[in-house]
Amino acid sequence: MSKKYAVIGLGGSGLSAVDFLVKQGHQVAVTDENATPALADKLPQAVACHFGAIDGDLLLSVDGIVISPGIDPRIPAVAAAKAANIPVISDVQLFIDALKQRDAAQGKHTPIVAITGSNAKSTVTTLVGEMAKSAGIAVGVGGNIGTPALKLLDLPDMALAVLELSSFQLEHIFDLSAQAATILNISADHLDRHDGMGDYLAQKLRIFDGCHHAIICQDDPELMHTCQQTLAKLAPNASILTTDSSLTAQAADFYLYDDGIGLALYHRDQKLLSTDKLNIKGKHNLLNALSALALGTAVNLPQAAMLKTLSEFKGLPHRCEYVSEVGGKAYFNDSKGTNIGSTIAAIDGLGTVYGQHSLALILGGLGKGQDFSELASDVAHWVDTVYLIGADAKVIEQGLLLGDATLADRLIHVGTLDKAVAAASQSTAKAVLLSPACASMDQFKNYGERGEKFVAMVHKLAK
Repeated sequence: MSKKYAVIGLGGSGLSAVDFLVKQGHQVAVTDENATPALADKLPQAVACHFGAIDGDLLLSVDGIVISPGIDPRIPAVAAAKAANIPVISDVQLFIDALKQRDAAQGKHTPIVAITGSNAKSTVTTLVGEMAKSAGIAVGVGGNIGTPALKLLDLPDMALAVLELSSFQLEHIFDLSAQAATILNISADHLDRHDGMGDYLAQKLRIFDGCHHAIICQDDPELMHTCQQTLAKLAPNASILTTDSSLTAQAADFYLYDDGIGLALYHRDQKLLSTDKLNIKGKHNLLNALSALALGTAVNLPQAAMLKTLSEFKGLPHRCEYVSEVGGKAYFNDSKGTNIGSTIAAIDGLGTVYGQHSLALILGGLGKGQDFSELASDVAHWVDTVYLIGADAKVIEQGLLLGDATLADRLIHVGTLDKAVAAASQSTAKAVLLSPACASMDQFKNYGERGEKFVAMVHKLAK
């Protein structure tokens, strides 16, 4: 039966929702704050356009609303629609419903692997997707990672869907029922869009709704306990697989351990792969590998295919990406590290490899109101010198000193990325890490441009 839908926000996911709903025979209108959205010329002709502001009257006149992740659902127009009991869902929910309908018609079941977390979502999502490809499985990879989930329906033979999901998407997903689901980690992020950490975590926990297998990391005991409590309510019959990077023998289903021959990945009592066979570096990336193995195991991916993928995977651009070694220093591009949690993961991960006071760290940009004192203890332990850049350099300095006043001699204001790279290249550090813990738009278009310029600067040093 044809219904009236409004789609809020004309980005990639919004456009995919419009196209899908039109093909299903529904009456569709789209509204966007931008008066001239970049994708407006891609819209089907039958779609009504309400641009220049979110049209509250439109939202109150429809049967359902599809909200894009970039739209704050607390704005008055959306809040009023919710108060009027008009369903508000994400494009991912449309995908879930459509996939179930297609599976029912074809008499099959397409498992969903669902991945969220403050950091490392894209790395683990990509790994699981590559593991499935290596096993010869027709896999669709999408969601927050770049390909809208609805586009995966264009893959008629898809036998597995791997979805990266943000808190914004999860907020408007109901009964996900993933075959395997995980929250990789939690740290303060997007608090300008959520009502504090409690609300942020609550949206992340929705990933477990109806799941069959939950993958829980034991490295964060508080998060582990919260996940267990949530599973008891949302998926009481779910089986649990655990990961652990604490280097304690048989601490979890998937874990790191050094048996005296060298550090390796283990599954229960089975040694899987020595870490020196991996291209990705840092303890945090080893935990990502364990998470991918656990998720793949939960959906019955062949172990040989998973290990082959891990041995070949070189990581994603701008995510603790190894760039080069110049003058005896290793350079790492973690420009995607736009919050404190991701930067702590990068510092700890590389510090574990290179040693105490071994890192030259480049920090700075737009701080998004974060508490930078939370970085202080990790900086004090692993970092030799911090090079501060960007608009909030002074705020970062104040936060670090509030956390540990002894860091004063290790903080250097350089202003720009090129000056930071030049200064770090002359330091005594073993590794230079760009992990800004900040947004980039004060000096760059986005984190990608920041990372690309860093990589170019490093390669220039080698000439």
